[in-house]
Amino acid sequence: MIATPPSSEPPDPSEPAHALRAHSFNAAAAQYAANRPSYPPALFDTVEALAGRSLSGARVVDVGAGTGIATALLHERGADVLAVEPGAGMAAEFRRGLPHIPIVQGNGNALPVADARADFLTYAQAWHWTDTARSVPEALRVLRPGGALALWWNTTAPDIEWIAEQADRANRFFGVNTAAEPRKAADRTDQADPSGRLRFGRDRIRWSRRVPVDTHLANVGSHSAFLVAPEDRRSAFLEEERDHLLKSFPDGIVEETYDVLVLVATTP
Repeated sequence: MIATPPSSEPPDPSEPAHALRAHSFNAAAAQYAANRPSYPPALFDTVEALAGRSLSGARVVDVGAGTGIATALLHERGADVLAVEPGAGMAAEFRRGLPHIPIVQGNGNALPVADARADFLTYAQAWHWTDTARSVPEALRVLRPGGALALWWNTTAPDIEWIAEQADRANRFFGVNTAAEPRKAADRTDQADPSGRLRFGRDRIRWSRRVPVDTHLANVGSHSAFLVAPEDRRSAFLEEERDHLLKSFPDGIVEETYDVLVLVATTP
């Protein structure tokens, strides 16, 4: 994931370009599932600590579940998970990989879930795609008293030199900051909930993984800004990026370093 400093304004979910980016994942679901990073166990320890309760045995609604990367880990922690995903392509990939976990169509702005059903409502890489004027009231409706809304994002570590250089190249390629939304939503809780109805605890977990350069490039190319770019420009950028990476990682193994930014708010 290419992470860059925050832009001055959050995205407008009503804009056509935002909707196009949100739907772009469906055509690349297999690429997403195969190459996106997972999450470290410490993330779920942190979620439990901030929520003041265990995931084991908890009813969890995982919204924007995508191909099920986070859903599978929540299930492994002993949670009773219901996945919610708006995209048909992503949901089909989810069902191929996790046929034993239920998934329904929907999104955070209008959850297909009964009132006070969930102990946890989780969003992995997904809250910034919602309209908080709608998704905050929906979260409060679906959560039980004492339930927790947990939001998190894998963002690349901007203090790592090669990562910062890659982000600069991506920004020049697109002419805009392409990955500001997640970091802004996590770093500024007033952006995660402009209404101020939720009080978030916050933490940051650093972790890394080592992957072949092709996996790293496929990960980069699975992000929405790349998916909606013209194919010839996208391919040219990724080929140039391969040359840059092999200078830093001549053995062809890239060490990706991530900061998982996590926000958790509990209901009264």
